Amino acid sequence: MNDSKQMLSSLLRTAQIGQTDIRSILDTAMRPGLRKALETQLKEYDDIESEAHSIASQRGWELEELEPGVRFFSDMVTRIRLGYGNTDSKIAGMMIQSNTRGMITGLKNTHQYNQPDHAINTLSQRLLDCETAGIRQMQNFL
Repeated sequence: MNDSKQMLSSLLRTAQIGQTDIRSILDTAMRPGLRKALETQLKEYDDIESEAHSIASQRGWELEELEPGVRFFSDMVTRIRLGYGNTDSKIAGMMIQSNTRGMITGLKNTHQYNQPDHAINTLSQRLLDCETAGIRQMQNFL
């Protein structure tokens, strides 16, 4: 298996865990500004997922997606963590942690895989930019 395909699969799974986290939160009562920030980030994750699938399709690759068990566990943990404390602050803190994990994964991939091709490198940078923007947005709600 080549490095580009592995990196693209990792990008896809990172975007999917971000989607799962946000979707687990969106049915919670929160300030409108926080909801808008989360919806914006969710759309970006959706777009990144679509682009990853498009790149894979063009190359005839089948990507490794996020396992259903991981999605379920992530959803369950998110809902449990929201059960106490200031909801907006709790959501912001959880999202900052999730964005940080996404950045760490992305940076490790960048250093681990040898010279990924331009399209995957561009998508990787887009995901890192999304994670960084998410952290900046959520800081206002702590």
